Amino acid sequence: MYGYTGKLLDVNLTGEEINEIELSEDVLKKFYGGRGLGTYLLWKELGEQWEKIDPLGEKNLLLVLTGPLTGYYPGMKTAVLSKSPESNGVVGSVLSSEVGLELKASGYDGIIIRGKAKTPVYLLIHNDNVEIRDASKYWGMGGTELYKTLLRDVYEEIKKKEKLKGVPKEPAMMYIGRGGENKVRFAAIMTKLMHAAGYGGYGAVMGSKNLKAILVKGSKPLPEVYDKNKMKALLREFWKKSFSAVTFREWGTAAGGYSVGHDRSSEPIRNWQEEYHNDERMSVVNFENKVWIKKYWADYGCPVNCMKISYLRNGLHKGAITDGPDYELMAYMGTNLGIFEPEKIVYLSHLVDELGLDGINAGNVLGFAAELYQRGILTKEDLGFELRWGDEEAFAKLIEMITNKEEIGEILAEGTYRAALRISEMKGVDATKYAVHVKGIGVGAHGIRSELDYTRDVSYAVSVQGGDHTSTAALPAKGYEGEMTSAFYDSAVICMFVTQPGFENILEFGNAVTGFKITPEQWLNEIGPRIIHLQRILLLLGGPDVYWDPRKDDDNPPRFYEPLPSGPVRGKAPSKEEIHTKVRQYYEEIGYDEKGIPREEILEKLGLGEAKRDVKRIRRRLGV
Repeated sequence: MYGYTGKLLDVNLTGEEINEIELSEDVLKKFYGGRGLGTYLLWKELGEQWEKIDPLGEKNLLLVLTGPLTGYYPGMKTAVLSKSPESNGVVGSVLSSEVGLELKASGYDGIIIRGKAKTPVYLLIHNDNVEIRDASKYWGMGGTELYKTLLRDVYEEIKKKEKLKGVPKEPAMMYIGRGGENKVRFAAIMTKLMHAAGYGGYGAVMGSKNLKAILVKGSKPLPEVYDKNKMKALLREFWKKSFSAVTFREWGTAAGGYSVGHDRSSEPIRNWQEEYHNDERMSVVNFENKVWIKKYWADYGCPVNCMKISYLRNGLHKGAITDGPDYELMAYMGTNLGIFEPEKIVYLSHLVDELGLDGINAGNVLGFAAELYQRGILTKEDLGFELRWGDEEAFAKLIEMITNKEEIGEILAEGTYRAALRISEMKGVDATKYAVHVKGIGVGAHGIRSELDYTRDVSYAVSVQGGDHTSTAALPAKGYEGEMTSAFYDSAVICMFVTQPGFENILEFGNAVTGFKITPEQWLNEIGPRIIHLQRILLLLGGPDVYWDPRKDDDNPPRFYEPLPSGPVRGKAPSKEEIHTKVRQYYEEIGYDEKGIPREEILEKLGLGEAKRDVKRIRRRLGV
């Protein structure tokens, strides 16, 4: 077996048992790694009882996985999967972290975490030595404190144990903040202070297991590759292509803070009431000159260096530190809240980082609450203070209330969709029309109305990952622009910002590593659809608190049918009829029936005959 170790760690926190699981080459050929492998493992173990599994209950699994390209391909990601507290399906969430590399260098392709510890613990993996340790004194800490205490202590311990000279690389660490500890549904798993696996709400899953952190340090060689010479030749070509991304290296996704709004009319403004702005304070140059303290920052082996670090040296929020912020947080902690000043955006981004919340879904909830206040549905009496657009202190206060689940924060901690249902019931009005989500997950900061962005028509409506802007659907369903390639990148576990060589070339690189000889056609028509169909099945099984009906839920948020009120494409919006036609077209091309349910004959062709039992349960629930 090439590119893989062929082993997973199986950690049972309830019984404090640690075992190893062998992976077959057949399973890896069918599901590759990361998102694909994780979806299969969750379905295989939990599929028969999926509707009954509480995402925040002891029976749920948390998977931390590498991919076959981990350690070989430029850049570094780690995949996290579980039953999502947001969608009740499976979201393949990746974060910029060397945990994946250190796992593979310890001899493992990933970890399955099951059960729940009696008291707070952390997991330490150092080559063959795997320990579940007490984390009581670290509970309640954010990333800044954890890096000063837990990581430093473990680092010093490993150096002494190995009698290492010089300054070797510290262990890789992923962890949760108070948001995860308190099981906020959109809590993130964090790393490096400001990087997150946000979509999915897996910080809440980690918190439900009383697992504060995972630290990994490996010193074994990576597994052998199938064709080392070809891999090295391709790697040299990939470096050249990556080095050519000059603008992206200079500014990263932060360049979108102005251009996505001004050039594409696709940026969320005041809970998506608008998508166009011409506010030059959002120009990346202002962030570069005012708040950036480090312009080039990258994960292991990345030639792009697109990340930045922002720090407030003075002022009311002195000491706040975050990344660029990247475009998504510039939008969701900025324009979506009516905030256009760099310093205020850095402050709120720092706050969600420290508390361990997904900045996109946190911003989505905040914008939703602010619009309800604007419209008089939520009042000062409900909140305890005024919540006006542009008031970063009010939003910071609400973030704290959400994290602590205090008063209205307890409702908002359920995420935009569930909060909308509860507030509608409380107030006797329909609050769901102001909720900009798809299947429980807040839509990424790229609208569909202008059709000037890469997101359009059914991008979110039929995606198996709901509002996730990193895994959008597209027509043709089995083309290079949609879920099939996203599933590949997340299963290979590589960064979408280091894909300049293109899907076909990266797949060829993967073949040089694994020896699998997978063709682009085989991925687009067999392996990719196999992963997407399994995710679709688990999403439609759903439960136990929320179920999705494709006949009404394979759709865009109501807001996206409202004509854009400003900008060069003012008045533009899709029609429901147009979207529904494209949804049906997507069904036909991907292999679903007219109700949006995977066809049994397609499942057989994909080698998923066992999943027909799940389809029958879906049909019974929907009455079709």
